[in-house]
Amino acid sequence: MPQKSWIVTTTSDRPIKDIAKDLQDAGFQVGNVNDEIQSITGSAADTVAEKLRSVPGVVDVAPDMPIDIGPPDSERTW
Repeated sequence: MPQKSWIVTTTSDRPIKDIAKDLQDAGFQVGNVNDEIQSITGSAADTVAEKLRSVPGVVDVAPDMPIDIGPPDSERTW
């Protein structure tokens, strides 16, 4: 199954490192743990991402999408 990039938003009810370990145990390839903004990025197949929503401390699992704001002074920014 193809891997996609995901952003996992977490609650502060549990230590984020514990949530990251649970995500990894569920098959998520953890990329970055962002304690300051309570989020974890990484990759997984769609089926794994569905399972991640049931991990205690997970608020949301959303696809990570690239954003291009264009060059300076460009008329198009998105």
